[in-house]
Amino acid sequence: MTNAFEHLIPVLGVIAVGWFVGRIGLIDAGGRAGVDRLAYFVLFPCLIVLTLSTADFGALPWQALGATLFLSVMTMAALCLCLYPVLSRRLGVSGPSFTSVFQGATRWNTFIALAISGSLFGATGLTLVAVAIVAMVPALNLMAVIVLVRFSSSTRPPVLVLIREIARNPLIVACVIGLALNLTGLVPVGPIKATLEIFGRAALAVALAAVGLGLDVNALRRPKAVHLVGVGLRLIGMPLIGAVYAAAFGLSGDELSIAVIALAVPAAANAYLLAKQLGGDANLMAELITMQTIGAAITMPFWLAVLANI
Repeated sequence: MTNAFEHLIPVLGVIAVGWFVGRIGLIDAGGRAGVDRLAYFVLFPCLIVLTLSTADFGALPWQALGATLFLSVMTMAALCLCLYPVLSRRLGVSGPSFTSVFQGATRWNTFIALAISGSLFGATGLTLVAVAIVAMVPALNLMAVIVLVRFSSSTRPPVLVLIREIARNPLIVACVIGLALNLTGLVPVGPIKATLEIFGRAALAVALAAVGLGLDVNALRRPKAVHLVGVGLRLIGMPLIGAVYAAAFGLSGDELSIAVIALAVPAAANAYLLAKQLGGDANLMAELITMQTIGAAITMPFWLAVLANI
């Protein structure tokens, strides 16, 4: 566990620096939004395009990984829906609040997954996380919008919102471009490749700093039962489900680690934006993201240590 934590120290350090920069006011709310957009719309798409366009998929068990991750998120989604009557009756969780629990349990922070996987496993790790994006992001967007429309007071047409969310998702667009270049053999070279590499190197640091900028540690002062449920489902339940499916599909080594990393990272920051847009409990969503991000500093080294001994 100590060795795993040592690998995560640089990642946690960059997040901490981002939090400190935001705390002292060096970057205001408008600046934070700009950093998020830069990472989300420019830096990470460049990294994904370069990674997928040059990847050797023949040497990777991408089918087994994709199936493991897709079935894991579907299983967690079904579990959350089954838990709703209990949460509503026992904890007084409202429909909008449940949507935040649902998003918190199912969605994942791609920035952190890419940073940790790239740090630990290099280009192979980045490629496998890109596979994870293809396997999970469309399904997660679909489920999140449906649940928000069903359990919140929103009256927006779900189909139109869904189509817009998926069509405008820069990570999915980058995956499509990268895969197309790979299949056609049009691999980026020369100045184009060098430009993508520069953006790619900046992506991880900027994205992790953006995670830190969005943290609100005040949410830790008075945790409630619903917070514990939202954190436990994501940081403990989801990796366990993923490990079961990974074993069933025969994943091992780096591929097994990547699968569990993708399922053990905290919820995505854009879950807050979607909650705010579609009538969910945005405040609870922000609190869950903060708690999960801080809690993952403990649980992720644990999972990596367990996998190292399998």
